[in-house]
Amino acid sequence: MRPMDEAAIGWGGLSLSLILVAVAVGLSMWQGLRLEREILWACGRAITQLLAVGYLLVLVVDEDAPVVWAWLWVVAMVIFAAVTVRRRASEIPDILRLSALALAASAAISLLVVFGLGVYPNVGRAVVPIAGMMIGNSIGSVVVAARRIVGELADRRPEVEARLALGQPWQQASKPFVRSALRTALTSQLESTKAVGLVFLPGAMTGLILAGVDPVDAVLVQAAIMYLILGCVATNVVVIGLGLTRQLFTPDHRLVRLARTAA
Repeated sequence: MRPMDEAAIGWGGLSLSLILVAVAVGLSMWQGLRLEREILWACGRAITQLLAVGYLLVLVVDEDAPVVWAWLWVVAMVIFAAVTVRRRASEIPDILRLSALALAASAAISLLVVFGLGVYPNVGRAVVPIAGMMIGNSIGSVVVAARRIVGELADRRPEVEARLALGQPWQQASKPFVRSALRTALTSQLESTKAVGLVFLPGAMTGLILAGVDPVDAVLVQAAIMYLILGCVATNVVVIGLGLTRQLFTPDHRLVRLARTAA
């Protein structure tokens, strides 16, 4: 296997990878998709952000750097992730606070298990990437859960109000529809977990193998990360479900006016 220092592609390799970007631009032009500028902007923004983060991470993951800097980085990731959720689902009531609460709770529980029980050493080199994978993979599910809950209750409003009229509290009246929304939000992560290894090789495992790590060791690391991500996503979805549903009912158990959201 290639040693770790030989796994780096360098600027030359990065430049050659732009051939595939050119292919994407060409296909967009050929099919009249008009996505050429967006593709180029996305690629330019991605490398700029990654380089900025990479240079900052050099300071955070340095062996001599206090681990507290890594944990402060995790706090910043939670805040930025919550802002990202609000941007993607701005029509959801109080989504910034709810998503920040959900992401912080899931990250705290997951990281406590990982580093409190010694699954991984409590060092910046482990804290930042593991937290990033868990928080990053949760954003999509949080957005889907929030939008589907509002969508389900808006679409099924007559049924919800009929249940309320029969004397059911809001928790019971909304439960079947919230359950459906939460199942939808969790489906993507569940399918990814079931397909890992057979259909695709995840990033952490691929990176370790490219770096020269024994494939079996890479599999064990990836499996632990996949389990952590699944638990983190599930925690986020449930917290969002409970918190958001409570926001959509008045203290006297009436469903507030809802605008239909896209799925």
